[in-house]
Amino acid sequence: MEHVTAKYGVSERLACRVLGQHRSTQRKIPKQPEDEVALTADIISLALQYGRYGYRRITALLREAGWRVNRKRVERIWRQEGLKVPQKQPKRGRLWRNDGSCIRLRPEYPNHIWSYDFVEDRTHDGRKFRMLNVIDEFTRECLAIRVSRKLKAVDVIDVLSDLFILRGIPGHIRSDNGSEFVAKAVREWITAVGAKTAYIEPGSPWENGYCESFNSKLRDELLKGEIFYKLKEAQIVIESWRRHYNTVRPHSSLGYRPPSPEVVLWPAAQPQPVPPATPAVAPRPIMH
Repeated sequence: MEHVTAKYGVSERLACRVLGQHRSTQRKIPKQPEDEVALTADIISLALQYGRYGYRRITALLREAGWRVNRKRVERIWRQEGLKVPQKQPKRGRLWRNDGSCIRLRPEYPNHIWSYDFVEDRTHDGRKFRMLNVIDEFTRECLAIRVSRKLKAVDVIDVLSDLFILRGIPGHIRSDNGSEFVAKAVREWITAVGAKTAYIEPGSPWENGYCESFNSKLRDELLKGEIFYKLKEAQIVIESWRRHYNTVRPHSSLGYRPPSPEVVLWPAAQPQPVPPATPAVAPRPIMH
């Protein structure tokens, strides 16, 4: 701008007006924060590692890593680097009966409502395998993922019985109307242990929205990007993703916190060795 005003003999005010540029741009030199390069590198690294996360979840991960950064700054760098924001999930309506009543059983506390469902995928050789996903609707924690070539009613009972022993019996268990879930043995067993079943209406998957949402994240963030050559490989990788989902992955519904973060014990909190109850008796000198 200075060489323009000097060459053509016009004032700075007139030159800025002709160019449509604010005059303050000629007085303030834009400064880049010292940590801009390092922050940009970390954002790109996280975006490459978690390809389906948007800038909000990336912000939460940066804060967990120690960055003191707000969402707007991350969003600016995100768009500046041309990173793609995942598409939002479409909203789903509720299920209304003919008499105008609405069916909706909402979780109110941990272990209030569990839900479970099946997801199918294939190994590299084209053979199918199934996943039985169990989640706590209140905490959003994925309690278990059973991976096998075939899963039947007896497998549902086996998975739930292990979870009942570890976590207690939930108030309700929500599922769809698949043959494995409405099997007489499953219904009788759930009733016998003291839980209640909450089957959704046929053709209404949005009533099992928590599990459907989890299934879509599992498929979008893992299954679509992985090739499983063996069933054992699928079991190990899926279990690793489940632990990451529970302990690291930020959840928007939980204020961008993981459902079950890992607890870290600092060195100061480590238990110290307990001193003996009675002081040791000093040995008597030997008399000659």
